[in-house]
Amino acid sequence: MKLRLFPHPVLTPLIALIWLLLANSLAPGQILLGLLLGWAIPIFTLRFWPERIRIHRPLTLFRFLLLVLYDILVANLNVALLILRGPRRLTPAFVTVPLDLRSELGISLLANTISLTPGTVSSWLSPDRRSLVVHGLHVRNPDALAATLKRRYEAPLLKVFEPC
Repeated sequence: MKLRLFPHPVLTPLIALIWLLLANSLAPGQILLGLLLGWAIPIFTLRFWPERIRIHRPLTLFRFLLLVLYDILVANLNVALLILRGPRRLTPAFVTVPLDLRSELGISLLANTISLTPGTVSSWLSPDRRSLVVHGLHVRNPDALAATLKRRYEAPLLKVFEPC
């Protein structure tokens, strides 16, 4: 395996940006440290990445990230309202979501996105990686929840990580 100067060019500025947000500073030293971390972390973790990341549609990924941030905000408000109404009105359920995604990174991002959204959590991935079991805090229609997760989260990730 040959060592490249920037093994994950998208990850380098992302790590630098995250560092600057955590440091809450745009001081030259913090910018330099963020860039150094953004360069060093991908190099030192290169052997842990099972496959080369290929982003086929970066604009779709950007729209996906905005959608997830919006959904997290809305879900926080919905969960707060559900809790304030009392636990008697909750209808928790486990829902099986069939997967079209095949890349490990895509499946991982899907599972993590679902878990980041309040009110849902990824519970189990089948050994053949063909279905994901999701627990929902308030599920009126399990099929509708599965269809929503596939449409809002899996479909964009398919466009981003799977070739057409």
